[in-house]
Amino acid sequence: MRILLTNDDGIDSVGLHVLARAMREHGDVVVVAPDSEYSGASAAFGAIHIMRPDVHQVQLAGIEHAWTVAGPPALCVLFARLGAFDRPGDPPFDLVVAGINPGANVGRSVYHSGTIGAAMTGRNGGIHGVAVSQHVDSGSMEGQGWDDMLVNQRWESAAEVASVAVRALVANPPEQAVLMNLNVPNLPIEQIKGWRRTTPAVLPIRALTGIELTPKLGHEGAFNVTMQWGEDNELPVDSDAGAVVDGYVSVTWLGRMSPIDPMGGEVAEAALTDALGDG
Repeated sequence: MRILLTNDDGIDSVGLHVLARAMREHGDVVVVAPDSEYSGASAAFGAIHIMRPDVHQVQLAGIEHAWTVAGPPALCVLFARLGAFDRPGDPPFDLVVAGINPGANVGRSVYHSGTIGAAMTGRNGGIHGVAVSQHVDSGSMEGQGWDDMLVNQRWESAAEVASVAVRALVANPPEQAVLMNLNVPNLPIEQIKGWRRTTPAVLPIRALTGIELTPKLGHEGAFNVTMQWGEDNELPVDSDAGAVVDGYVSVTWLGRMSPIDPMGGEVAEAALTDALGDG
């Protein structure tokens, strides 16, 4: 079993290091991560005209092969899948594991998460993908810095849950490449209530309600951005956000994009036919 490990928080993220060590029991782990923060990068490769980033081999405790790429996590996965970090005789990667992301990737964040984007890029290339995220204390979102939210992060709980999920997945892998989105409460493992198979929530755990620009002192025409957050939403327990807030591990199988048949679609199609013909 050959496992590619990445994240969107950068090579120095504690969550990445803890997860890398947890994955060693399942196979040969190769870490290829961004050289800096790329949260919110989704499955972006970066601007195509400058997609020749610096790549560096790095030392990571307990991991024999670790690299950084000056680009987003999806680009890390693309390069790895195409053999950039292979040694002679290495087989293709069997699994892409991304994380541990600090903060649940649930609901709308599925569209924007670089953690999920990395796993999705693996799945698009025919490799099973697992995205691993861990909830942070939601109360820390108001009036406190990001560092304060991570003081009590229980990375080992998310790593242990991820290890169990990966063990089960590799023991009986589906024929077609799949993408598992795994969200873990920030609790000691013995306090987690269990797990639920979920669907993506319509609402976020807490919505961003506004943006305020305040002048930046000493810089004419420059502004600081302040984010304003609303109250926690009430969420269905069968949704990914609802489950993790309620103390359960959320397991969501994310499918590929598929067409829909919207109401009023016939009107739009008729208009296109009138303008362009029916092909």
